[in-house]
Amino acid sequence: MALFQYPRPKPSEITPKEAYLSRRALIGGAAALSALATTAKAASLQTHPGPYSGNLTPTPHEDVTHYNNFYEFGMGKADPAARSQDFHPLPWTLEITGLVRKPVRLDVEQLLRSAAMEERIYRMRCVEAWSMVIPWDGIPLASLLKDADPDPRATHVAFESVLRPSEMPGQSDGLSGIQWPYVEGLRLDEAMNPLTLLALGVYGETLPNQNGAPIRLVVPWKYGFKGIKSIQRIRLLDHEPPTTWNRLASDEYGFYANVNPQVDHPRWSQATERVIGAHSLFGATRQPTLMFNGYGEQVADLYRGMDLRKNF
Repeated sequence: MALFQYPRPKPSEITPKEAYLSRRALIGGAAALSALATTAKAASLQTHPGPYSGNLTPTPHEDVTHYNNFYEFGMGKADPAARSQDFHPLPWTLEITGLVRKPVRLDVEQLLRSAAMEERIYRMRCVEAWSMVIPWDGIPLASLLKDADPDPRATHVAFESVLRPSEMPGQSDGLSGIQWPYVEGLRLDEAMNPLTLLALGVYGETLPNQNGAPIRLVVPWKYGFKGIKSIQRIRLLDHEPPTTWNRLASDEYGFYANVNPQVDHPRWSQATERVIGAHSLFGATRQPTLMFNGYGEQVADLYRGMDLRKNF
């Protein structure tokens, strides 16, 4: 498989290695205790470099694991890390059903030991106009879908998250307005794209609860809300499935959710993004947003002939 080289990020986009190492060395006090509490159950993964990492330097671990949207645990960026300790990600079974010839039930603990585990360092662009660079560890979704042997009638893939209000306080507090469980979807050709990943780890360790443990979707050319977390079910369908944010506000969150600096959110511009973990003398670093988040060479053909303003 060819090694694609993505556009090199500008110096302002990434955290210098020295700054990253010194930051990690100097974290102490309450912040260190908090980090220990939320990563105590993390285990190292046997992973190997994947083919799609480009020349990207990861965002600091502290930011990746403590600045999150995971509304099952609350509306604030710090809520997932602070409120997810009671969530139990293992044991866990992932089902792949629907229009497949060989329905699959996967033991996630076995997947965590899989020799197919790869590290993929991807840009992540949130629809809220902030970004990170995250070193995921996971398995290409296409390989698992091929094992299930899709029926020729299948055109879309639907994903469903876990429903555990007793362990996920955001599912019971009624503040988000979300209809639980969280659901997402892709076209089948998007799901089969080599970039699409089922992530089981980050920074070489199992996913922390706040990052979507034990298994989540990563589609790096789309806005982050497409990355459904704590997935229990995958179904292949012959129609477009409902998705959580499109169902909640269809005028703001389209089914496709491709990163596109030319199509603004109704309430803010998507032309630039705030880089988490990068700062200058003038405050938070901003940079231009790249079409398809910089992955156009690999995915632009999926949307040839489509009106990307209409199919946003």
